[in-house]
Amino acid sequence: MKRFVYFLVCTVCATVFISCNSLDLYPEDWNGSETFWQNESQVEGYALGLHNDLRSAYTSFFLLGECRGGTLKAGTSFIGTSLNYSSPIKTNTFSKHQTGVENWNGLYSQILNTNIFISKVENECDFLDDAKRKYYLGQAYGLRAMYYFLLYRTFGGLPLVDKPSVLEGVTDAQDLYTERSSAKETLDFIKKDIERSETCFGANSEIKMQKGMWSGAATSMLKAEVYLWSAKVSTGDQQPAATDLATARNALTPLLNAFTLLPDFKSVFSTENKGNDEIILAIRFADGEETNWMNHFVYDENLFKMQFYGHNGVLMGDTLGVKGVGLLRHEYKWGLFSSMDDADTRKRATFLDCYDAGGEPVAVVLRKFMGIINDNGNRSYCDDYVVYRYADVLLMMAEIENAQNGDPAYYINQVRRRAYGAAYDENVHGYTNGTYEENELAILQERDKEFVWEGKRWFDLVRLHDGAGKSLAFSAAANYDDPGAVLDATEAYMLLWPIDVNTLNNDPELENNPGYDK
Repeated sequence: MKRFVYFLVCTVCATVFISCNSLDLYPEDWNGSETFWQNESQVEGYALGLHNDLRSAYTSFFLLGECRGGTLKAGTSFIGTSLNYSSPIKTNTFSKHQTGVENWNGLYSQILNTNIFISKVENECDFLDDAKRKYYLGQAYGLRAMYYFLLYRTFGGLPLVDKPSVLEGVTDAQDLYTERSSAKETLDFIKKDIERSETCFGANSEIKMQKGMWSGAATSMLKAEVYLWSAKVSTGDQQPAATDLATARNALTPLLNAFTLLPDFKSVFSTENKGNDEIILAIRFADGEETNWMNHFVYDENLFKMQFYGHNGVLMGDTLGVKGVGLLRHEYKWGLFSSMDDADTRKRATFLDCYDAGGEPVAVVLRKFMGIINDNGNRSYCDDYVVYRYADVLLMMAEIENAQNGDPAYYINQVRRRAYGAAYDENVHGYTNGTYEENELAILQERDKEFVWEGKRWFDLVRLHDGAGKSLAFSAAANYDDPGAVLDATEAYMLLWPIDVNTLNNDPELENNPGYDK
């Protein structure tokens, strides 16, 4: 028996007794267990708390979905700072004793709080009318499906916990063990939660808080992601179904008329332009409330200024206006930047390129989510973290088109047209339909340029294929800086992460993923 012990009682305190009317981390009032779940404002406060949970876990998108994708340096940065998650994540050198993350990356805490909410709103809260109840449940089922899908793509089959047993009188530790389900059982569970979320939202198209709250559109995006993954990635006993691609396409089709690309790539992420027409779901940050961890991706001012030159040959000071709030714990490699045409506006909207006195390339620094200089004259990294946006709709449609033996150029070129702006020339910059593998590589490369720091690259590598149907994680053509692939053909087991030793030791009968038994 493969089991997982679910001791998360303490996390209940994170949201169950909090009522608030914003995502501010400081609650306005506290409620005891006897006085909670008594009115809609408390339910709404808890729903906001679930989105605060999402914000507290947002680094998981980058860590699990991008960090090991081959575009980030390991070891030491160009200014001498130590780079985080170097081994085993960025180097893809996983083993039983080198896992990079522990305890399922802590995401079962968010799942538990979501389970509490679902149980209470479904079975209690008689003061809610049917429409309100369904709206809140649509959010909760969507959030739970998203957490499980993030974990599924990372570990495969999971312990599927859908009830808050610790609040239902279960006190015997043995009764809190949960078997690890198969890959198919896990993905079926995720699909069922998506179906529940869809049913609850119905025709409700409302998106609250500048796209910062889960919505029916977010569920549609997640559904497309799940079924596209299901169609292309086999894990254990989970094999593609003939209808998966059509289901993914059908999920995306209504979004083609509901959202749009902004004319200017840079403006999509602007603090002054939150909740714009391209955004489908974003994780909220705000100056004076909570800022993101962009400071880990920009230089330490004291180690940078007056040391390097810009592409124009001018010696740089604090070019990005970091104002002392920079650590550089994550550095992107040069290859992705150099693969981008100078006329592509994404190139220098995403990166600051640095050179030595002789004009030789040194490094690139991320500049995509720089936030603002606030009223106090300080740098505030308060841009929202984007989970879903319309460019992803277009490039997923391109991928579906290619998988169905169609021409993906129409969708790819919409993204390219925005990237090049007035400089766009269909004959120079436009993509022309090629072979299946050429199209897959073109889609990957477009996604790489479009979604830096948005948690996509690793999952894209796994899902997209070469001409033989193998993951592009094994393709040297999908790598930018190294002559080989991100993973060697002998390392296919590393498509899934290992489970850490502490989690295994907590239950000796819990089995690791294949390949990590030594």
